[in-house]
Amino acid sequence: MGIPLGTPRIGAPAPADGLLDSYGRRATDMRLSLTDKCNLRCTYCMPAEGLQWLQKDQVLSREEIVRLVGIGVNRLGIRELRLTGGEPLVRADLLDIIAEIRASHPDLPISLTTNALGLDKKAQRLKDAGLTRINVSMDSLHPDTFAQLTRRPFLDRVLRGIEAAAAVGLGLVKINAVLMRGINDHEAPDLLEWAVSRGFELRFIEQMPLDADHGWTREGMITAAEVRERLSERFVLTPDPRNRDGAPAERWEVRRAEEPSIVVGTVGVIASVTEPFCADCRRTRVTAEGKIMSCLFSHEETDLRDLLRSDADDAAIALRWQEAMWAKPKAHGMDHTGLGAADFVQPDRSMSAIGG
Repeated sequence: MGIPLGTPRIGAPAPADGLLDSYGRRATDMRLSLTDKCNLRCTYCMPAEGLQWLQKDQVLSREEIVRLVGIGVNRLGIRELRLTGGEPLVRADLLDIIAEIRASHPDLPISLTTNALGLDKKAQRLKDAGLTRINVSMDSLHPDTFAQLTRRPFLDRVLRGIEAAAAVGLGLVKINAVLMRGINDHEAPDLLEWAVSRGFELRFIEQMPLDADHGWTREGMITAAEVRERLSERFVLTPDPRNRDGAPAERWEVRRAEEPSIVVGTVGVIASVTEPFCADCRRTRVTAEGKIMSCLFSHEETDLRDLLRSDADDAAIALRWQEAMWAKPKAHGMDHTGLGAADFVQPDRSMSAIGG
């Protein structure tokens, strides 16, 4: 009989517990940032001038990354790996990292979150190295709006990258979109039509308070309910019958209004703010410099890099990782949900410095 979610547990986790926290949640999904650098400047993520990037020796090396993944998989029950950034495609040894992880873990699902700049030239090599699937962040199909949101005129390059990923068979291509009020929120139906007509899965993500400028407000964001309302202007959405199984996105079957008997695809909505799913969170995050963030909104970080660069063995690193996850807050970096609540304090790190 398992411990009900949301019930604090007493005592430290045993090695066999994997990445268990004090509320009975067990992390099996590893989000690993390869770099804090990015070649876009999305308004909801970082300032126009960019951020102060980490020095090369501050970032985990290829060998350290491969070792850490091995500890997660072999000792702590990690069952899925997502490589993130910043923008992971800017990392020169990305293909080697993927190939070495794949060689050690033949059955591990390995996905990559990217803005797709340069993906058209790397898609086949990424698949050959062992990458399973791609998530692409793209918020608009209109060049001017894309440039307004990203501060870069690169929509054509992003679309080429997406097409290349689909052509080489990099799994189900997922597209992540953030809607900004008065900028691209009217595009929701067009984005969904574009995605389902090409066999992609679109996921709308509520804007979260993780922008470097700290300009987020709950009143200014587009909510999940508003997303569904906009989509319903042209589509019929019904709940996806498949088990959510800890996934952040609530999925919906999509039917065009003029053909309501035909399912043409699925769409996901990640509602971290208005419909939080913290009680079933199964993610553990490692920043580019090797710090564990048990929650996306944590103010506490636990350093693994110092152990990786010392004489510490895998057991010692695994134990520190477990201790970090045991201290995972209940929700949103607090003991309750409440992004935008009076007692919520935004983390110092922006999304690009955390890793999605």
